Parts: sequence; structure tokens; C-alpha cells
Amino acid sequence: MKKPRRPKLKQAALAGDLVDKLLKGLGLDEQLQQYRALIIWEEVVGPQIAARTRPVRIREGVLEVNVDQPTWMQQLQFMKPKILAQLNAELGKATVKDLYLKRGKVNVRLEKPVEAPPAWKAVELDDGEKEQIDGLLTTIKDADLREEMEKFLVKQMRLLKAGAGD
Repeated sequence: MKKPRRPKLKQAALAGDLVDKLLKGLGLDEQLQQYRALIIWEEVVGPQIAARTRPVRIREGVLEVNVDQPTWMQQLQFMKPKILAQLNAELGKATVKDLYLKRGKVNVRLEKPVEAPPAWKAVELDDGEKEQIDGLLTTIKDADLREEMEKFLVKQMRLLKAGAGD
């Protein structure tokens, strides 16, 4: 006995679409959307607030956030409506209903390493170079202008001197 022929698929379904359909069928699509709030927290609140906070969990539409200091907790309390609006705008719909701020441990985020100052800043001018700059400034009578021009010429001389060694 021959099997009936199945019609050919016109186009294969995308795995992401199948997962979305499955989650929606199980009623989990809204929960997944809520959990995205944990992922996008830092992007939404910015680096300054993110360094002092850490989203912990979300329950029944309430995002629980650890805050490292009481003063930050108070400030965030005032900012709560704005943060909620930004979160929900990023998520696409009003998924997060409230923020629950609590004092708690926040992982310390290491900032970018401090870059060393440019090499030209460490360059010292010798007496001859300083005299050369003073000679260029003798005709300037205005004290403020002279001071600004001196800063400019010193910086320029340091830059040239630093570049000469490269």
C-alpha cells in the first residue's frame, strides 16, 4: 500500500517563529517579554544607574531591583515612572507594571581602565625653548592674551617635541 503524498513545503519555517508560536500557545510569551527587562536594564537606565543597581527577578509584572545605597534608592523612587515608561517602550508594550526597589548586593562593575595621559603632557621644555616662547610674546601687551598665547605655544612646543621622538 502506497502512502499518500504530502504536498511540498513552499518555504521552511524559521526556528524563531516556531519557538514564538510555541511560547504563545503555552501562554509564556508575556513572561518571556517580562524577562527581557532583566537583559535590557542597563541599556535602558544607563551606565550610572546600572552601576548602582541590579535587576534580580520579575514576578507578576513587578521587576525587583537591588540598589546598593539608600540615597540611590530614594533617587530611583522619584525616577520610577520614567524608568517604567522607558522599559516598556523598549519592550514594546506595558509589560512591567512596577519596580520594587530594595537594598541589596550589587555586583561591582569594573570601569574601563584609565588611559595614561598622552606622551606630550610629560614632555618638559628646556630653558632655551622657554626663552624662545618668551621672545615670541614680547610684543603682546594685553596680559590675558599673553597668558593664553603662552599656554598655546607651550602646548604646541611640547607636542612638536614629543612627535620628534616618534
